[in-house]
Amino acid sequence: MLVKNCKIALSDNREVLRDILIEDGMIVKIEAQIPLTESGKAEVVDAGGKLVLPGVVDPHTHMRDPGLTHKEDFTTGSMAAAKGGVTTFLDMPNTLPPVITLDLLLDKKKKAVGRAWVDYGFYFGGAKSDNSAEIPKTRGLVAATKVFLNVSTGDMLVEDLDILERIFRNSELVAVHAEGEMVDRAIGLCEKTGVPLYLCHLSLASEVKSLEAAKAKGLPVYGEATPHHLFLTREDMEENEHTRQFLRMKPELKEKSDVEYLWRAVRSGVIDTIGTDHAPHTIEEKTSKLTSGVPGVEHSLELLLTAVGEGKITLPRLMQLLSEKPAEIFGLGGKGGLKEGKHGDLVIVDQTDRGPVEEDKIISKSGWTPYGKLKRGGRVLTTILRGRVVYDRGKFYGPYGVEIACGK
Repeated sequence: MLVKNCKIALSDNREVLRDILIEDGMIVKIEAQIPLTESGKAEVVDAGGKLVLPGVVDPHTHMRDPGLTHKEDFTTGSMAAAKGGVTTFLDMPNTLPPVITLDLLLDKKKKAVGRAWVDYGFYFGGAKSDNSAEIPKTRGLVAATKVFLNVSTGDMLVEDLDILERIFRNSELVAVHAEGEMVDRAIGLCEKTGVPLYLCHLSLASEVKSLEAAKAKGLPVYGEATPHHLFLTREDMEENEHTRQFLRMKPELKEKSDVEYLWRAVRSGVIDTIGTDHAPHTIEEKTSKLTSGVPGVEHSLELLLTAVGEGKITLPRLMQLLSEKPAEIFGLGGKGGLKEGKHGDLVIVDQTDRGPVEEDKIISKSGWTPYGKLKRGGRVLTTILRGRVVYDRGKFYGPYGVEIACGK
C-alpha cells in the first residue's frame, strides 16, 4: 500500500507532508514524494493532506469474551476499536471464566482466532487461591499478569501479601488495579522483587505523586490514565439521576483538582500511557442497578484530539502516550510508531470535523457513551492495519486482526 499526501507531526511538533509505503505489512519508506512506480501493484490511498497518526495501541480493554458476550464480544469490540483508530488492544482476564490457568488462556486464544478486525493480545490473571505456579507457563503468551488489589469478582481479588509476592516474582510484568494506599503497596512489591509494575487507571493526585516518587527512585514503574478520568469529574457524575447511574466506574470519577494534576503528569511524562479501560455494560444493566464500567475504545482518540486543539497536549506527546509507550512497555514488536520498520498501522483523521460525540452511530454492543456531552477533536476517517484498510468512513473490511507477540 502507498499512502500519499499524509500530514504527519514530527517530534518537534512541526507538521509536514509525506508519502508512506507499506510492504508485507511493514512501513518501508516515508518520504516527501514516493513515485507511483515504486509502489508496483500496491493499493494507493490518498490521505488528501489530512492528519495521519500511528494506529492506537490500547493497553487496557475488557472485551467481555468469553462469558459476558451480551455486553461485548471480540467481533463487536474490535470493530469499535477499528472505528476509533485503535489497531491493537490488550484484553483483560476477568471474563467468565476468569483467565487464571494456562488451559483457560489457551482456550480464550483459540476462541478469538478469526474474529478480530484489529490486532490483539492478552493478560493473564492473578488469583487469591494462588495460581503463581501457572504464571511461568504463560511467558511469551501474554502481555502481563493482571492483579486486582481493590475490587474484583470471583477469585481475582488478591489480598494475601505472601501470595502477591509469589505472583510478582513469577511474572515478567505485573499490571495492577490499585487505588489509594494500594498503589503504595504495589510499588513496595515492585521495589522488593524488582519486577516491573504497570499501574492501571490512576485517578488521584496522591496516586500520581506515589508514581513520581517511585520513578525518582529509579524503580521500573509505569502509569496509565484513562480518558474518562481526564475529561470527566465527580461533578459530572452527580449532575442528575441518569449520570449517577451511567458515569460509574472503578476507580470512580474524581475532583477537578485531581484531573488537573493528571493532565500535568500526562504532559510531563510521569504518566506513560492512556488506556481506555473499555468496560462496556448494556443500557439495561446501567439503568437497572449500580454497575461499574464505561465503554471507551470507540471515541478515545477523537476525544483526546480535543486536548491537542485546546493546547493541553502536543500531537507528538499524544502519539507517545497512545502508541509508542504502550508498545514499548508490553513488548509489542513492530507496533507503536509512524516510522520505517514498524507495522503499517495508520489512522487518517479529519481534524476539521469537530462535532459532538455521536451516540446514534455506536458499534459497541453497549449502545452508549459516557462522552455524549463532549465534542470530538476530529473524526477518524480510515483505519489501516498492516497495510490493509479495516475501516473507512463507516464501512468495515476484514476481519484481518491476529494475535501479536507480547513480552520482552
